[in-house]
Amino acid sequence: MNAISGKQSDRINWQVIVLFALGFWLSGSLLLDFVIVPGLFAAGMMSQVSFASAGYLIFGLFNRIELVCAALVLTGFLVLNRRQLLPSRQQRWSFVLSALLLTIAIIYTYVFTPQMSSLGLQLNWFESSNAAMSPVMAQMHGFYWVLEGLKFVAGATLLRWCYRDSCSLMG
Repeated sequence: MNAISGKQSDRINWQVIVLFALGFWLSGSLLLDFVIVPGLFAAGMMSQVSFASAGYLIFGLFNRIELVCAALVLTGFLVLNRRQLLPSRQQRWSFVLSALLLTIAIIYTYVFTPQMSSLGLQLNWFESSNAAMSPVMAQMHGFYWVLEGLKFVAGATLLRWCYRDSCSLMG
């Protein structure tokens, strides 16, 4: 373990990495949820037959980016906890919240995106597409928004803690 936590890792500023990863991730989520998806809906793209495969491509790519950001956040807070740069109460909760963020990213990547895309696929090309959303899809959308709310609350809390602590370390 001494080889990992030697002089080499002391040069890495994990607070900056965590701040960047959280900022990038949360702003990307806001952009996707409140600009791109409503724009696609307004343009009528969601009623197209090929939207399920396009949605899988868009969300699948973003979900992989979310996994990387969540892993960076969890790693960063584990390092910050090891260096004891956070108050003791924040040390416990930062691990819990960053693990929650990683869990949400895993659920999006390996459960929601494949399942929602498969529900949206039209497998019979000779059948007309039904524009109404299925009850299962509506339920999954509701659960998605609950997880998004949790992600934004947990991410904003961690971002605030890390930013406040990085400012107090500089001053």
